This record gives sequence, structure tokens and C-alpha cells, in this order.
Amino acid sequence: MLLRTTDPFRDFDRLTQQIFGTTNRPAVMPMDAWREGDRFVIEFDLPGVAAESIDLEVERNVLTVRAERVPRNGDWEMLASERPRGVFSRQLVLGDNLDLARIEAAYDGGVLRLVVPVAEKAKPRKIEVTSGSADSGRTAIEA
Repeated sequence: MLLRTTDPFRDFDRLTQQIFGTTNRPAVMPMDAWREGDRFVIEFDLPGVAAESIDLEVERNVLTVRAERVPRNGDWEMLASERPRGVFSRQLVLGDNLDLARIEAAYDGGVLRLVVPVAEKAKPRKIEVTSGSADSGRTAIEA
């Protein structure tokens, strides 16, 4: 007779719960991010989340996104429950080259879209070069 001290299926369930979350502790929200010229765009998938439950907070250069998908209550019997419910949270460390005071946020069709402009100090700019002689008013580039 073989006596097992571990159950491989239980271990697999525990691993998938840690990776994908559970209804008591949902996994993080899926995200896409890209750059469009002088702005960064970040989109989070939050289907079934009420816009009122979304909370955005910026502290220093850390952006925190929280949202909640509340469980449905009623006089009915649940037959399947695969969609995670509860509070979702995600933190992003944003670079100093972004203007965090001008973040725009919109929520439509279950997608939260953030647009973060590049800070003016981080944009490329031209620097005027002057010549060393005081009597010439021309720049070194014009000479």
C-alpha cells in the first residue's frame, strides 16, 4: 500500500490559484501599454466593473489602479462561477519623464484607458549655440 503525503492535484490547484487568483483574491487586471508620439497609452481590461468602483491614485511616480467587480445577489442558485469577483489592484512605476499631473482617464466598453503625456522637460529641444566672440552677433551655426 502506498501512502501519499501530498496530493498532486491539490498542489496544481494551489499553483493556479496563486497565478490566476481566486474569487476571494482575484488576479491582477490584464494590461496593454504603448507609446504614441508624445504620450503613453495604458489600457486595462475590466469587463463587468462599474465605473464608480474604479479608483486611480498617483503618489510620487507610482500609479495605483483599483477596481471592484461585486458579486450579484439575489434569490437564485449559482450554476457556474468562473469570473473573478472582488477587488482588483495594479501598481505601475512610471518614469520621471512623464507628466503625472495631466493623466487622462476614460472607461468605455469594459476597458479603462489612461493617456499619460511626456513631460515638457523630457521632450527633445533645440539649444542655441553662440560663438565665443562678443563682437559677433552671429551663432556658430550661421558662421
